Amino acid sequence: MLRRTLLYASCAVLAAAHAHAHEHHNVTQIDEGVPIDGLIYLHGGLQTFLWGISFPIGMVLGLSKSKYHVPLQSINTVLCFVGMYFGHHHGGRQYPETVHGLMAKIITWVLVSQVGLGIFLKLHILEKSIRPWVVPFHSFIGKTFPVLGWTQMLFGVVTALGYCRGGHLGQCAAHYIMGSAFIGYAAIMVIMLHVGHQWLERTGRSQEMLDSSVIMVWGIINTFTEHHGGPWTHKDMQHTMMGVLWWAGGMLGIWLSRNGKRSFVPAVIIIMTGWGMSAHEQALMISSKIHGLFGYALIAAGTLRLIEVCFVLNDKPTPPGTVRIFQHLPPYLLTLGGTLFMSATDEELRNADGKGIDHVSYALFDFSLSFLLYLIITFLVHLYSNSGKNAQLNKQNDVNAEERGYSKLEQNGHANADDDDGPEAYELTERESESDEGRKVGGDEIDWMDRGNAGGSGGVRL
Repeated sequence: MLRRTLLYASCAVLAAAHAHAHEHHNVTQIDEGVPIDGLIYLHGGLQTFLWGISFPIGMVLGLSKSKYHVPLQSINTVLCFVGMYFGHHHGGRQYPETVHGLMAKIITWVLVSQVGLGIFLKLHILEKSIRPWVVPFHSFIGKTFPVLGWTQMLFGVVTALGYCRGGHLGQCAAHYIMGSAFIGYAAIMVIMLHVGHQWLERTGRSQEMLDSSVIMVWGIINTFTEHHGGPWTHKDMQHTMMGVLWWAGGMLGIWLSRNGKRSFVPAVIIIMTGWGMSAHEQALMISSKIHGLFGYALIAAGTLRLIEVCFVLNDKPTPPGTVRIFQHLPPYLLTLGGTLFMSATDEELRNADGKGIDHVSYALFDFSLSFLLYLIITFLVHLYSNSGKNAQLNKQNDVNAEERGYSKLEQNGHANADDDDGPEAYELTERESESDEGRKVGGDEIDWMDRGNAGGSGGVRL
């Protein structure tokens, strides 16, 4: 009853908010001399929390069929329209019609549609005829929320600061699209790392097959969209050749990844892209430094991904439930690279340089933001695995609640039951080995991490 009441209340607020939304301010230019009103900060803060954290949590709870999905998304919807009210009734700096306002109208109708579909599903009517069509459509719209929210947050930032207008639009689009793509790629890597192995096994594909396909398509688009007429500049040539690199390497990656095989190609393409970006000449020193850091992040991500595929996993897929800490490094570094690239437009860096911000302070802010983004990504994946139907499945399978990678400290071959709650109960368990120098397995080959031992879990052979 409470859920249904919340749904009806959400629908009422949707209709009221849409009815009271006034026409956009009659201004043609942003007067940067006028301060930003406090309601704009409240609008931005509330909507960032909702679309960056709370709506994605609700989406994940829906995917795991948690009982908290409907109440949370209902509350989120109500608060979203409260935030929209703040955005339409502020004082201070005024804004002309922008893509942020257009996107807000689209999101309004998406929310109205999603709430309507949710109410229909809760009523449990027409279950044989209409419901089978509504369920997947409702699910699809819900899965678009993180993308819609991310896009609208970017539009909100550039609108508030007056960026990406006139001749700067092309560069903004390139940086924000590519930076978002790297962060999205990192999110997909984390998802596949934790919960995607069953799908890969069922379809007979490897992660590199998917990566190479996307890289090839992206390269084809990039090759024919970087030059917009007129004389060729060094940036045009570099960006165009980057596209050629991607589609050529992507084709090779698709070929080598056939029949579910792992491949080195996507990682090497990331390394080469990072090298190209690190050597990209810029007008300002701060711009050159930030672009260099972006390139180094990609080089590190590609190198570590190569080590992961070739040496940590030994050309095999990640075994279910055995994710290693090392495997989080490539997706995190891609998140960092995407964050750095999105903050490296000419307008952003000229603004920072004009305020006396050096590249170290600027980069530290990007580092901090990348940590928060990766925290959200990993938390959402963890929440999916431990909520709703998945939590019940874990209980049925008697899954241990301890963090993976840790085990009870054994004494004389038995767990010490008296110290279950002590800190020493969660120390890393060491494997016994025949020798500190490694175990010789034949000829000149030495098993440094005791792979040959029946209890071993992997190592390096020389």
